[in-house]
Amino acid sequence: MMKLALVQLAVGAHKAVNLCNARAKVLEAAQAGAQMVVLPECFNSPYGTKHFGSYAETIDSSQLGESTRALQEMAQTGKVYVVGGSIPEREPATGRLFNTCTVWSPEGTLVAQHRKLHLFDIDIPGRITFRESDVLSPGTSLTSFTTPWGEFGVGICYDMRFPELAMVAARRGCVGMVYPGAFNTTTGPLHWELLLRARAVDNQMFVAACSPARDVEAEYHAWGHSTVVDPSARVIATTDESPGIVYADIDPQLVDEVRRSIPVTTQRRFDVYPDVAANKCT
Repeated sequence: MMKLALVQLAVGAHKAVNLCNARAKVLEAAQAGAQMVVLPECFNSPYGTKHFGSYAETIDSSQLGESTRALQEMAQTGKVYVVGGSIPEREPATGRLFNTCTVWSPEGTLVAQHRKLHLFDIDIPGRITFRESDVLSPGTSLTSFTTPWGEFGVGICYDMRFPELAMVAARRGCVGMVYPGAFNTTTGPLHWELLLRARAVDNQMFVAACSPARDVEAEYHAWGHSTVVDPSARVIATTDESPGIVYADIDPQLVDEVRRSIPVTTQRRFDVYPDVAANKCT
């Protein structure tokens, strides 16, 4: 059994304050017994294309930046796995920007790095238009990391809408998916919980999504409602839009139990349709 914590963080314009607040909440969760702590998408900066460049950092385990150094210290001090939400990453060789999640072991080792694969380019007339691709480049690989409780896949926000990531992760043995995300007050009430439960029931795995808290004074209004769903698609922990920490117990044996009871993993007809997990990808 593993205790998971999702930190629904209040994020503002000052990076140092965001990092300080994140540290306080990660250590609070660790003190409460959490063994894995998740931060939200863009936890070190406001969410918006005009902010990504000015808050971007290089991610290099041999030469840590301000945010990655803080994440490493949180993991080491709290003795927990830290799924570091995401930060804007600048690639030194090309200058390209990515929306990137780093994962840290309790020893402070960088164990995974996921660049958001699917960029948030949408236009809902009269409601919201957003184009991450105006500034960001997409990642090119799938990501998972190993813990004593099993393997976990990682996606970021809009990645949640694409079922293939979770399908591949599940078929390669993952017991859960973790999505730092920042849905908004248009897309959140429509699809946030629905997508989490869909990814869970399709793949009979735990699914967790961690949002920033809502700031009505900001330009982008996050939905909040950080949530954990079990392999039967039951919501086992959630919250509203306010700052806080969501806790849930993750029992990997429940994944095995659900998959034995309704054995869709062994009943798929790959003679009729393709197995996306069989494709070559990293």
